[in-house]
Amino acid sequence: MPILKVEHLNKTYGTGETIVNAVDDISFSVEKGEFVAIIGASGSGKSTLLHLIGGVDKPTSGSIFIDGQEISKMSADELAVFRRQKIGIIYQFYNLIPVLNVEENLTLPMDLDGNAPAPVKVESLLKRLGLYERRSHLPSELSGGQQQRVSIGRAILQDPAIILADEPTGNLDSKASEEIISLMKLSNKEYGQTVIVITHDLAIAAQADRVLTIEDGHIIRDVRNHEAQK
Repeated sequence: MPILKVEHLNKTYGTGETIVNAVDDISFSVEKGEFVAIIGASGSGKSTLLHLIGGVDKPTSGSIFIDGQEISKMSADELAVFRRQKIGIIYQFYNLIPVLNVEENLTLPMDLDGNAPAPVKVESLLKRLGLYERRSHLPSELSGGQQQRVSIGRAILQDPAIILADEPTGNLDSKASEEIISLMKLSNKEYGQTVIVITHDLAIAAQADRVLTIEDGHIIRDVRNHEAQK
């Protein structure tokens, strides 16, 4: 069974002559452990699609199944719990809590569920992220690349069904971007995470197993990476 299954998904805004089909009858599936990049021009619908998959927005019609559960039919409360436990989201602007330090931000989703991770697991991940010496620092005391590493670590630590990343290198310089790409590959290959990333960064797309191209709310291309590079 695919870890993610999207069936005839639609998201419309407005009515009548002002209606916009941001996502227009999209169907696809992702197997566990795949690394998928979704690319497309601004306004193509790729960010809307990611928000629907992440349970941040509700579809107009269609179905989304994650780990065998249909999230498109969940109540707001059910979805909030499911999202916290099963979906790791990495944002362009990190979304860290400014009054919490690195370690507290890292463990926050699990702490909210009363399921604190083992200290040895947290320590190991902090070292892999290169943040062990900064574990007591606040976000304001970190560089952009370090803040994004915290965001990635937070997603990895809870061992979600899927990790969704929305332009994770869009706010970083080239060196920090390379570090983030390496960490995403680490989460995918070493930790076995299923990763779906929205990106304009061709370096990330080149690392993916599959590349989906979206245009005007439709998937117009779905290829394995060696085909995408032709």
